Amino acid sequence: MFYDINTVASDCYEGTVCLINKFDIKDSKQLSQVEADITFAKSAKLEQTPIKGNFDIFHYKNIHRFLFEDLYEWAGQFRTINLSKKGTNFADYKNIEKYCEMCFSGLSRMNFLNNLAFDKFINEIVELYCTLNLIHPFREGNGRTQRIFIAQLIRFNGYEINFSDIDTDYLMIATIQSAQGIFDNLKQIFKDNIKR
Repeated sequence: MFYDINTVASDCYEGTVCLINKFDIKDSKQLSQVEADITFAKSAKLEQTPIKGNFDIFHYKNIHRFLFEDLYEWAGQFRTINLSKKGTNFADYKNIEKYCEMCFSGLSRMNFLNNLAFDKFINEIVELYCTLNLIHPFREGNGRTQRIFIAQLIRFNGYEINFSDIDTDYLMIATIQSAQGIFDNLKQIFKDNIKR
């Protein structure tokens, strides 16, 4: 995904929008394909053997690190630049740590959404999903990390979700709408796809 950024000062090869990577690939389409292949395989591994954690900031970073460590030196580290995409401005990079701490400590205070009525559970999952999206803590790979973390939390609470069953364009539209305060479609997506 392309972001609105100054490419010279943002971890890209000079004069390109291609992220500096361990394969030294300088073509963004080729990098995108390699990245997709690697993260697909790693996501499949996480389905079988989830990363253990306490649904906290370290857990979140460890998922990102596992997915992207073969590609980027900064895997598992928060971004150091500001990003915006498709009209959504994400959290200022200087506030990422603070916002993540607030988000994950709130999740802990809610006992990780354990024993909530289904409608309340859906509302809290949507709120968490939207918050993590707006924080957008990593330079790349936020959506994939977010979906794995959310799916693991959903399973922790005795439900199942398979994001591959969800239309990616519809999810993206619903996510963009939620960043503008319209949550109906995102709630419906989770309501339709979270199962016992």
